[in-house]
Amino acid sequence: MNEKLLQLLIDSFWKILMAGIRVTIPLAVLSFIFALLIAILVAVIQYANIKVLRPFIRFYIWIIRGTPLLVQLYVVFYGLPSIGIVLPAFPSAVFCLAVNEGAYMAESMRAALEAVPKGQLEAGYCVGMSYWQIMRRIILPQAFRTAFPSLSNSFISMIKSTSMASTITVTEMLRQTQIINGRVYQSFALYMEVGLVYLIFCTVLTWLQSYGEKKLSAYGGTR
Repeated sequence: MNEKLLQLLIDSFWKILMAGIRVTIPLAVLSFIFALLIAILVAVIQYANIKVLRPFIRFYIWIIRGTPLLVQLYVVFYGLPSIGIVLPAFPSAVFCLAVNEGAYMAESMRAALEAVPKGQLEAGYCVGMSYWQIMRRIILPQAFRTAFPSLSNSFISMIKSTSMASTITVTEMLRQTQIINGRVYQSFALYMEVGLVYLIFCTVLTWLQSYGEKKLSAYGGTR
């Protein structure tokens, strides 16, 4: 570690961190929001056992969970233009991350929904509530509390998965590191540094997850 390398790491740290704040975090947050919407829809369809839609849902989960995220990114960003569908890099990454993670989160949500006692559904009907009112006011809130640790883990995992967006030219943290390394050729130091930044982000999120779990546990205990 010489003075020149130390200065390089200091300068590159802020560039990598800013790429994380401006691109990686928004990419992960947007993707997670859409993935959560997909997961809720898919889980509710399975929970309600809508026979017409259930085969399509199972097919979606089978395809997405059975193919790598990297392949899905390549198909959307590099493959779709060959049939006339062109998406910019950032929306392509959001779409792929959301669809991919949504398939995994859907199974977590389905399990959480099934963990809610069936008697609560029947009790809702007894007081005159519709199915969707029961889902919105009774079943889903309890399911979210059960699924919170799993969903939080999915978000932390998504932060790391955003690094794959560098392969389709999204200038997130890993891509920014590759750009810097292309000028100075300090691969070991720079890739260790970006790994440290990912670790910092994930550590903060892990702390927030623990705090959220404690709050939910306390809330559940007072009901």
